[in-house]
Amino acid sequence: MDVQIETDQLTESFDIVARQDAADEKIATLRSDVDEVKARLDRVSKAASRPAILGPIASATSEASPEVKGFVDGYLRRGREAEIKSISGAVPQDGGYAVPREIDAMIASELKEISPIRSLAQVVQVGSAGYRKLITTGGTASGWVGETAGRPETDAPEFAEIAPPSGELYANPAASQAMLDDAAFDLESWLASEVAMEFARAEGSAFVGGNGTDQPLGFLSSPTSLAGDAVRPFGSLQYIGSGDAQGFDANPESRLIDLVHTMKAGHRQGASWVMNSATLSEVRKLKTSDGAFLWQPGLVEGQPDRLLGYPVVEAEDMPDIAADAFPIAFGNFKAGYIIAERSATQVLRDPFTNKPFVHFYATKRVGGQVLDSYAIKLLKIEV
Repeated sequence: MDVQIETDQLTESFDIVARQDAADEKIATLRSDVDEVKARLDRVSKAASRPAILGPIASATSEASPEVKGFVDGYLRRGREAEIKSISGAVPQDGGYAVPREIDAMIASELKEISPIRSLAQVVQVGSAGYRKLITTGGTASGWVGETAGRPETDAPEFAEIAPPSGELYANPAASQAMLDDAAFDLESWLASEVAMEFARAEGSAFVGGNGTDQPLGFLSSPTSLAGDAVRPFGSLQYIGSGDAQGFDANPESRLIDLVHTMKAGHRQGASWVMNSATLSEVRKLKTSDGAFLWQPGLVEGQPDRLLGYPVVEAEDMPDIAADAFPIAFGNFKAGYIIAERSATQVLRDPFTNKPFVHFYATKRVGGQVLDSYAIKLLKIEV
């Protein structure tokens, strides 16, 4: 009997040891798996933190797509139209060849950084030049009734049509054939940068002061009025005077505060100041009656400077401080100004006009107009 008990106890001990060994083996396997995952994450993290050395497009994609390679090496560098036709579907009757979307996206990114109004406004992509939008200028009427009372018809809302004037924006940079033959020359980055700079200069000016003839209608070219939102015609911008015919009066804070509060509270969420650097240099010197500066620098890197709590955006196309000028705008441009553009940039390669240089004629159709005139307010230099 004692022998049987000892045998059972010994068998149970062996089972316990076996289970412990199996558990230890599973734990070791799990630790090995965890270590392998950590090693993979470390490799991915190190690769992501390395600086890009092959330019913006190479950093965005591990290797250029066949479309980009054919466009850059075949058409832009050597003018081989057959290669670009076969991969883009473009035809000569279109007046050029569509830029691959990697390069087109790069152009749009640089435009946003250079042209401040583009980064603030509402941008829509259109397929044709005839973009139109309906705006409700009066809400649907309502009324109170009893449980069993009749429901008379209410007034219908009123609408206004917005059709942003547009024009064809173009740039025509040139490069020598020797530059194009040099494989080290980053052609796609150069082309995107040159086109972006040319487009941004024209856009920045047109979105602010364009006359609407074969170009966008700038917000400063829209009708203006001293009347408030309740009585002002739709499409005209409200302004207030600065209190001085040559600049700011002795109490500039009150004028700027009045300008802020002429705007409806809903539009003030997301509003910003727009002025050029010369005007900003004067605004930064303005003080309240107790000696505090109105302008406040951004406290965190990348955070915009603020005036009366709202961000300040520099747009060099805004006018300087002068009599009858509108040097300062305050508005929610996402709601107040619309940019309508045809997204595909067209490029025509011209190696014949100015030999030995090869021109790249890039075009894009862009339009713009005030969308909601209640969302943008202006300060005019006048008594």
